[in-house]
Amino acid sequence: MSRIPPTPIDAMSSRTRADCAALAAYGPFQNWAGIAAQSPVVLHHVTEMLVNMRAETALPRRVIELAMVTVSQLNACDYCLSHHVPSLKVTGLSPEGVERLLEAENTELEARDKSVVRYARAVTERSGRMRDAEVSDLRQWFDEGQIVELTWRIALGGAFNRFNDALQIEAEEPLATDVA
Repeated sequence: MSRIPPTPIDAMSSRTRADCAALAAYGPFQNWAGIAAQSPVVLHHVTEMLVNMRAETALPRRVIELAMVTVSQLNACDYCLSHHVPSLKVTGLSPEGVERLLEAENTELEARDKSVVRYARAVTERSGRMRDAEVSDLRQWFDEGQIVELTWRIALGGAFNRFNDALQIEAEEPLATDVA
């Protein structure tokens, strides 16, 4: 059970209800939205950011999902894993490949995939102690704008992990297969 109760729909302002609807169109995040609605400004700006980032992303879906699952596995965030693992499977990774995502010798990952996983791990575990080579390694597949977006998504994934775990937000059913 979540540590904070969801906001009842009838207690929401029209803008907050609209934000919940926008987030529902983004994916099955009604539990998250109900709790975030306790702070309408949080719900509003997070929803706006997620919707805009999905619409304007410069990254392939597989890259985004590899990064999100890596971060969520490292942080053991069940909520985020429940949403991003199905999406990563849609991009072609088997259930076994997802389980072995953090293993360097995962044969289901191409060189670009492994670079994304290594980078997500570095940003998550030691962002202030990374080597320049860890960013340079990405340049064979991504331009600087894509690297900035990837870094932001990794850091944001970690923030979501902490938020969801701290408030013990329960995963929705059915699980998402369309998250970016």
